Amino acid sequence: MYETGGPPRHEVLTWEDVDKLIDMLVPQIRAVGAFDGMVMITRGGIIPGGLLAEALGIYHLLTAAVDFPAKAAVGLMALPSFIQFPDDSLLADRKLLLVDDVWGSGRTSISVRERVVGAGGTPFTCVLHFNPYRSLFTKDKPSFYGATTDAYIVYPWEIDRGMRGIPMGVPEAN
Repeated sequence: MYETGGPPRHEVLTWEDVDKLIDMLVPQIRAVGAFDGMVMITRGGIIPGGLLAEALGIYHLLTAAVDFPAKAAVGLMALPSFIQFPDDSLLADRKLLLVDDVWGSGRTSISVRERVVGAGGTPFTCVLHFNPYRSLFTKDKPSFYGATTDAYIVYPWEIDRGMRGIPMGVPEAN
């Protein structure tokens, strides 16, 4: 569960950890049949999306960039701004895998999913990590996820960029 005091627990993953998560996801995704394409949500979904596209043989790859205002007055109820999004003609009548790195609040995945539905596509959400303790959508979760966590995850491709405000040092053991 989430602790209310102190910094959040965090985990720093290796590429081997990511490979294991991909290996967990592939059979789940294959069980629902072939996909017509993939929408990778930037930036977090680009690397997992590429790995999954290669493993699943998905060649129709698209990207979506979503931003939520960081104004405290608006809070978590802010409406998304779609900075980049595929044209409806690229989504209509297609079974699409929507890929991001993590489902925290769930706002990004849900926003992209609903926009794909509005365009006439059939979306399935997919993340490496699902955090049910932070999700704003208590009756919803990703279609596919590699692991459940309550930690702040640092992926291997993020290490060189710093840890976004997390104090540097040895991460807590699991």
